[in-house]
Amino acid sequence: MGSPQDDAYRLLNEYSNGFMVSQVLFAACELGVFDLLAQAPGPLDSAAAASRLGCSPHGTELLLDTCAALKLLKVEVRGGRAFYRNSELSSTYLASGSPTCQRNMLLYMARTTYRCWAHLAEAVREGKNRYLQVFGVPSEELFSAIYRSDAERLRFTRGLQEVWSVAGRSVLAAFDLSPFPLVCDLGGGSGALARECASLYPGCQVTVFDIPEVVRAAREHGAFPAEGRVGFREGGGLLVVESLLDEDGRGPLTTQLYSLNMLVQTEGRERTPSQYRALLASAGFHGFQFKKTGGIYDAILARN
Repeated sequence: MGSPQDDAYRLLNEYSNGFMVSQVLFAACELGVFDLLAQAPGPLDSAAAASRLGCSPHGTELLLDTCAALKLLKVEVRGGRAFYRNSELSSTYLASGSPTCQRNMLLYMARTTYRCWAHLAEAVREGKNRYLQVFGVPSEELFSAIYRSDAERLRFTRGLQEVWSVAGRSVLAAFDLSPFPLVCDLGGGSGALARECASLYPGCQVTVFDIPEVVRAAREHGAFPAEGRVGFREGGGLLVVESLLDEDGRGPLTTQLYSLNMLVQTEGRERTPSQYRALLASAGFHGFQFKKTGGIYDAILARN
């Protein structure tokens, strides 16, 4: 113990340098590195990449080599020069042309979420989110101004579309929803999860509910159905899509981080299955079931 070769010391350095890794990923997305390499006819050297990106040769070379070390890029050396191309990870999740690209959510995290996390200690000390203080939002306007601009709201909405392109099917297939002919997606944004539900269960009629600002943005920037009314009747069910904590509350790590994120940026917390069971029972729901999907989001089904 106590030597630079010690596993605990290496782990400490890995954790303390984690923010640098995030910033490498965010910067490469913002500068367009992965899109450039996806569209290039072949691998590019750092000088060519710098020229096309409008960046300094030195900075570009450092960024590309770090991305390669992180397995975001692959490198081949020809004639003593390094040439870079996207790795499978980047081709799948970081190039804009991919149907599973996550770029919008990453840029939202870089420009908004990341800034709130710089104030985690204050949020823990005070027990309330830091979005208000970080971005100067009056407390009475939190829910109407949680996005600083229409562009930021649109970025987050598109980010959710990207998330559901990867995680949507697993949460919707966790339980057989075919007995429910009418499905209402509360807080459904632009309808990405709703469209996945309609695809998985062709007999379902899916309606999206969200606040007026989100509906307006969805109509302006994508396909969104006309307004309508939905009638509810007894015998329905509630599907909760969330990241579930273990019963002791000390894992999984990703879910714990999501819970802290609500402390620093919004309000609320992640919960254990037992906590959801009690919450839903108090609202008159029964027949509680939950399934861990193996992804970042899990599914809970209860009936009224």
